[in-house]
Amino acid sequence: MHPLPWLDPQRTTALLAALDARILVLDGAMGTMIQRHDLQEADYRGARFAEGHDSLAAGAGEPREGHDQKGNNDLLSLTRPDLIRDIHTAYLEAGADLVETNTFNSTAISLADYHLQHLVRELNSEGARLAREACAAVEARTPERPRFAVGVLGPTSRTASISPDVNDPGFRAVDFDTLVEIYSEAAEGLIDGGADALMVETIFDTLNAKAALFSLARVFDGRGARLPVMISGTITDASGRTLSGQTAEAFWYSLRHARPLSIGLNCALGARELRPHVEALAGLADCRVSAHPNAGLPNAFGEYDETPDEMAATLREFAESGLLNIVGGCCGTTPDHIRAIAGAVAGAAPRRPAAVADLAA
Repeated sequence: MHPLPWLDPQRTTALLAALDARILVLDGAMGTMIQRHDLQEADYRGARFAEGHDSLAAGAGEPREGHDQKGNNDLLSLTRPDLIRDIHTAYLEAGADLVETNTFNSTAISLADYHLQHLVRELNSEGARLAREACAAVEARTPERPRFAVGVLGPTSRTASISPDVNDPGFRAVDFDTLVEIYSEAAEGLIDGGADALMVETIFDTLNAKAALFSLARVFDGRGARLPVMISGTITDASGRTLSGQTAEAFWYSLRHARPLSIGLNCALGARELRPHVEALAGLADCRVSAHPNAGLPNAFGEYDETPDEMAATLREFAESGLLNIVGGCCGTTPDHIRAIAGAVAGAAPRRPAAVADLAA
């Protein structure tokens, strides 16, 4: 039994009640929607970073030349909050119950590529605030159906289990303690911003995930209260294993000690390819199960061709087979995909985990 109370008992109770009542719908891809706007360097920098440095930071006169921000989607939470809020709203209006914060790369490791490590806590806080604001606005129109902001902790660009140097198999680009520190900093920001739950997602290395989950336990202990925690891994290819070599079953057994709200899979594969691995989790997990796959496999141009109707038909079968508690989309998905998925699973009974009574304690 968890020793800590919920940070927001009312919101968490509403989330648990919704999960008991129906399959909840998660949003789709943030990056896919941002790409539609054909943003340029100036859009990413906004007024605050227009001169090549952070005008609000200490040492603002230090040049940041040579470090373009184009593609730094998380920065848009500060420089184009209107755009990020609108994307959240579009997914909510399409039928999403949960929206993920625009914080996939908002850790010190990932932000180091842009020389913006000092923004970790602010980016996570603002990302959570924007998602929570969008949820509150849509929920105000339909108060009988609560919406939830899920604070995202991405995998970082480094792996604690595998050497990036084939000539030095013992080398590691990051260690466990460093990951704990960077995840703790990000999690504090997500909680400050009002996230209703936290998701450690797109996990390709279970050791990275263990560091993230350890950091969350430490953050919760420091606050004297907790949030629901969601876990989502990624199967990297047809082998059916994560990058660090685990099957879906091994992935579950490695992380079940964290007593998550849900465990699932996202990214890398389309829904059809992901199905056997989701089924494996559904047969084992004593918590809820989630799936938010890509819109099919990428084509030769790195684009995703699966239509909303095609993806929805595949995921309807997941629901009818009793595999799902939470479903949404990853790379290549749009509000149209989420609308179709929401329609496809509407009325389907949520999967009943073997034992979740202690979660609400």
